[in-house]
Amino acid sequence: MITTLSGDTSRLLATVDFVKEQDTATLLPLLLPGLDGPELRTLVEHCRFSHAALLVLPSDEAELDAMLADCGLPAALPAQPSVVVRGRLAERHRRRADELDVRILRPAVAGADGAQRMVEVFALTVPPGSDLDSIAAHEREHQHEAHVAFEVPVPDPLVLRGLCATFARYGARPDGGGYNPHENGTVFYFAAPDEAKVGYRRVELYVPGDHRDVLSAHLDEHRARQPAETLLRLLTGAWTTQALAAFAQLRVPDALDRERGIGVEDLAREVGAKPRNLATLLRYLVMLGAVTEGRDGFRLTAPGALLRTDAPGSMRALALMYGGPFYQSFAGLGHTVRTGQVAFEHLFGENHFDHFARDPRLAELFDQSMAAGSAMFDPVPTHPVLTAAAEAPGGATVVDVAGGNGELLGRVLAAHPRLNGILLERPHAVEAARHRLEEAGHGTRCAFLAGDFADVPAGGDVYVLSRVLHDWDDERCREILRHCARAMPGHADLLVVERVLPSDGSVSLATAWDLHMMCNVGGRERQADHYGRLFADAGLALVDRAPLPLDGHVLHVRKAAPASA
Repeated sequence: MITTLSGDTSRLLATVDFVKEQDTATLLPLLLPGLDGPELRTLVEHCRFSHAALLVLPSDEAELDAMLADCGLPAALPAQPSVVVRGRLAERHRRRADELDVRILRPAVAGADGAQRMVEVFALTVPPGSDLDSIAAHEREHQHEAHVAFEVPVPDPLVLRGLCATFARYGARPDGGGYNPHENGTVFYFAAPDEAKVGYRRVELYVPGDHRDVLSAHLDEHRARQPAETLLRLLTGAWTTQALAAFAQLRVPDALDRERGIGVEDLAREVGAKPRNLATLLRYLVMLGAVTEGRDGFRLTAPGALLRTDAPGSMRALALMYGGPFYQSFAGLGHTVRTGQVAFEHLFGENHFDHFARDPRLAELFDQSMAAGSAMFDPVPTHPVLTAAAEAPGGATVVDVAGGNGELLGRVLAAHPRLNGILLERPHAVEAARHRLEEAGHGTRCAFLAGDFADVPAGGDVYVLSRVLHDWDDERCREILRHCARAMPGHADLLVVERVLPSDGSVSLATAWDLHMMCNVGGRERQADHYGRLFADAGLALVDRAPLPLDGHVLHVRKAAPASA
């Protein structure tokens, strides 16, 4: 790029010449000094130089057409909205994104090697005397959006991660990116190394399709280099919770579809909301990845679809719970840390089990929210202990202690028709479980027992404690485990389903839930050796553990062997 030339037309002409002259194998070592040999060949194999880009700021459509014509590029090309550049401009200049109508044009250019490439033109119309003049002056001076781009033709996630790692190894720094739903493409931006031998200071990897899972780590690294932005994003986490809760509360997901878009006016009429306010909420949810926006309106993404009432594994109740009672109680987290008193009890005057039990609506919502994490249970019915019990000649009985609404026991009985079940719960929960299991056709194979932990029935073959122990302090856990140990015959097994805190400090959902349990119920998550000590205190022994989805684990426990004389 020849930076001494002035004017948008001159800059565009210089960009066209650059695209004609370069090819992938010669451009990559200029951008990433030191890159050669096998790594260069690997990059050339998996990505190709596709275009160079710049932002132009014409006063109107006619000026843009004239600019393109002067550079030998066709005018009146089909244009697409630019989500990523529009968002970058809005953030950089503290403007609303919907005030910036940024379009992308991609006229073709033939390279010297015969390959077809493009010049990517971002066009922001700046009428004379408009309040966008200051943006235009700043962008012309600093050229933030000028970049060179490489396309990844085969967007395999492993290849994509490898390309990002190689760019970083040769000094390119993550510099943002995003997903454009209008063209179903994901961009990864990098800042070129200081030693780069070309004038472009930004590099783009363009990948067809939605790769926001890989993009997330790229953006996290970018934010880590900007501590003020990182902290601000963390501080606004409460807004995310409430946005998702409001989305679910208004039943907007039920009115949306994954296959066809719905305009905001029609959507607002259906859910009973103000169109402008709903549009603001939806734009925020687009940023979160819960919905996408296209020319035909808004659609649900896969995560957003989990907030539909009728979705398999619906997490709507969880959103309402985390945006409702548990959201309120977290305002007292400082009180809990300072005094040791449970924030929920400080706020509501009683523990959350009693509080929910007295309110049928909240009790039902809590039971539904517990079922919302049922993906953790998917592998449990195939655990060797349950498989072996199902193959026992005389059949076997599974006792689900504090089994909630019967979600897990129902899965076990469905997977193993020769097993019978007993579900122990508080009276209101027992009735909900009875209704659920009878509706699923398991009622004749399951007994229902209303009671407390002291009422664990004897004689079962497999006992289950699923997400129970993390509700309580150590002393209460020992008491619960002793009740189970007294009821268990010598041959019986106990399966404990919990999130287990990592011993190496690695990132885990268990760490977040540890904070949640402390604040809301006075319980805690624990490391495996901590559970081992609790089991030993109750006369039990940890045999092994196996991972589950959502950072869960199933701990296999048996009665401890008697000490030898």
